[in-house]
Amino acid sequence: MKEIAYWNSILFLLLYARLKKGAVALSKFIQPKRLFAVILAALITAVNLNSFVHTGGLFPGGATGLTVLAQRIFHNYLHIEISYSLVNIILNSIPIYIGFRYIGKKFTLYSLLMILLTGVFVDIIPTFTITYDPVLISIFGGIINGAIMSLCLSVDATTGGTDFIAIFLSQKRGVDSFDLILYFNGVVLLIAGLLFGWDKALYSILYQYVSTQTLHLLFRNYQQQTLFIVTEKPREVCEKIYEISRHGATYWKAKALMEETINI
Repeated sequence: MKEIAYWNSILFLLLYARLKKGAVALSKFIQPKRLFAVILAALITAVNLNSFVHTGGLFPGGATGLTVLAQRIFHNYLHIEISYSLVNIILNSIPIYIGFRYIGKKFTLYSLLMILLTGVFVDIIPTFTITYDPVLISIFGGIINGAIMSLCLSVDATTGGTDFIAIFLSQKRGVDSFDLILYFNGVVLLIAGLLFGWDKALYSILYQYVSTQTLHLLFRNYQQQTLFIVTEKPREVCEKIYEISRHGATYWKAKALMEETINI
């Protein structure tokens, strides 16, 4: 009996240590401010999709726009209602893998939480109308979408989809992904225009433009900066800049005029 009690005590201590270690790891992952921001962003995204985007018949950019396009094709042409969350998760599966593999687990997990919560909220919140004016819908819907993207990026998360690919190409390959995402959104809008009318596609361009400008206004971390560096070792500095950021540099020789004036 004493031997059994002894081994039970050892097992209990090992289990306690394991649970304590897991609790510490979980506490490091769960950051209340970050978690609250993601939940709030997902809720506002769902409200924006079920109000402005739904009423205006708009097509947002990225995986969200492709999800909305798929939903409307199934609804209008096949008379089948499909879940937003199901389609969105399928479309985000490859970007999520890229995030886990190359960008960061914590970043990807919070982004995945954003994707899942957005899908749940979109499916449970009923659609409603704030205004029928397509210009107001495009402008204010775009402002809200840009603010949501900025909120997510400020807590090191994304709304999913092409954001993963853009960050991967920028950070790991040093490639500007703007043109690639622009072409992707252009294809989505081209299909939307052919199937649902060019007015919807054109207003969607306005929506995406306002969204992008709002993001650039509110979030500046990923915007390019110009550095002016005075150094006696230009080649070493250029090599270090390329090593860190995968960006080139331009250097030129300069001479201090003050010294030359004094010598004269």
